Amino acid sequence: MVLKEQDQNIMEQETEIKDDIEPTKPFTLEILKVIKDSHQQHGLRHGDYQRYRGYCSRRIARLRKVLKLPQGDRRHFKRKDVTEVHVTNPKIDDKCLQLPLMMAERNWAYAMQLRQESNTEPRKKFHFIQKLRKACVYSEQLEELCKFDRCDARTKLEAQAYVAWMHGTLHFELQLWPKATENLKKAQVIYEKLSSALPEDEQALYMKRVEEIKPSLRYCAYNIGDQKIDLLELRSQGILENYETLVTQTKEKTAAVLHEVSWFGIKVPIRMDRVRLFMVSIEKLDESLAHADTVQAKIKILEDMLMDLRDVIAEVRKVVTENKEQLLLSYLLSIRIDRTVQRNLLLIKQTKKPQDVCRLLDIILQQLNEVMQFEQLQGDKKAETQYNDQVLAYRALRAFYMAKTHALFRRWKEAAVTFNICEERAREVKGKKFIAILQELLDNLVTNSQVEKAVAHANVVLEKCEEEAAPVPQKAYKSKKPLIERLDEFREDPQLLTKNPNVVTIPCPMEPVAPKPLFYDLALNYVQMPEELQDKIDGGKKDQSKQQSGISGFVKGLWGWGK
Repeated sequence: MVLKEQDQNIMEQETEIKDDIEPTKPFTLEILKVIKDSHQQHGLRHGDYQRYRGYCSRRIARLRKVLKLPQGDRRHFKRKDVTEVHVTNPKIDDKCLQLPLMMAERNWAYAMQLRQESNTEPRKKFHFIQKLRKACVYSEQLEELCKFDRCDARTKLEAQAYVAWMHGTLHFELQLWPKATENLKKAQVIYEKLSSALPEDEQALYMKRVEEIKPSLRYCAYNIGDQKIDLLELRSQGILENYETLVTQTKEKTAAVLHEVSWFGIKVPIRMDRVRLFMVSIEKLDESLAHADTVQAKIKILEDMLMDLRDVIAEVRKVVTENKEQLLLSYLLSIRIDRTVQRNLLLIKQTKKPQDVCRLLDIILQQLNEVMQFEQLQGDKKAETQYNDQVLAYRALRAFYMAKTHALFRRWKEAAVTFNICEERAREVKGKKFIAILQELLDNLVTNSQVEKAVAHANVVLEKCEEEAAPVPQKAYKSKKPLIERLDEFREDPQLLTKNPNVVTIPCPMEPVAPKPLFYDLALNYVQMPEELQDKIDGGKKDQSKQQSGISGFVKGLWGWGK
């Protein structure tokens, strides 16, 4: 009954869509661009797969609402997929293709989220594989829809590449290396062809996808048995997460055979499985470094190896009880020093300041002196010769960069002398063999030291000429007169170059000025005598008369008779 209802609903939708027939426009869905833009805008820039999965769910809901493909109501679920009828309908645009694409992306994002969580919860790995299989199903559905004539050639090719990449990812996680190689190679070829056929402004996205696929292909080739693939280089690119487990699985047979190594003619027995696996993993370390493209990639490979070596040395230290184990510890320490020196040489190539290079060379010389103090190497002429030659080479390099430091601070005499020392030490190691990085630095030293020394000597001569041509200093002259009063005299006064030069007297001295008589004559007409001064001139007579008249007036008024 349920199947009949579903068929009836589909028939109703098909009859509604076929009512109006219009000329169809071809679809052009740039699948890779759509998913990459979504990744950048919705969480995958920071590796937040849960946020991206939520975006895909919301996008699917909006697409179903626009396409009028709801999967039932709140109570009942009725599955509705995009079919041929929707693709051929002239009223519907490429949103009908985006729906299965977003369904595949949502399941892929959920799978990647579970993959991260499976590091701490191993049971989630099964759920992770299930979601990845579901993503492959929806990607195949997208490819089937893109096969219709409504879609152009670019859309069909991008759908094929997307399906191949999704299946390659699934087989890669299932460790089905031949199938993973086949699908990833197919996706790589399609993206390469697309990039060659598109304009230049759109090629970068597809070439970046090709570069993302290459490490996975190399890892698959390594597991299949291709000897040209380097494990350490793949690890530096982030392909290998659980390195120790991988080495255990892929090198068990070789590790069982490796029981001892030779170190300057000394046989070092290896009893610990952890040390055997480590020694197997670094067998092709030099080849991995040669295949690395940049100096930073080489430094990353060496740092990863040194981190593993540190753990191995710590484990060996715990069980050092016999002389043989002490010999193994010394051998591992020598490996650590040699590779650390190699890492520091790579850092020298990136360093621009000569004083920083001198500091790195001091560290290298200190480490070489530590190796020469090992008891196992005492009396071994081959080891002493090798390390003594290296010490001479590094001392020559240190003298060269120390001379450049003197030249940087314009200490030309010291620079010239140090360049001479540098050339003498370089002659002592001429013709001897060193590792490629050290040999390159020594060749650079021989090429540039003569030029740098000539520049230093020239600057020394110029300084001597400037000292001889310098004027004889005259006796300093000090005067209390300001400069404005002695302009007709030329004398060197150092006080004029100070912060308080004696140039002019401020404020200027006051000079008497002749008055104008007319001014005083006019002013005299308006001058009045103050009242206080008038009382002083009269001498108190006025006060006495006032007192007498006041008493007599009082008496006269008392008896009734007046003046």
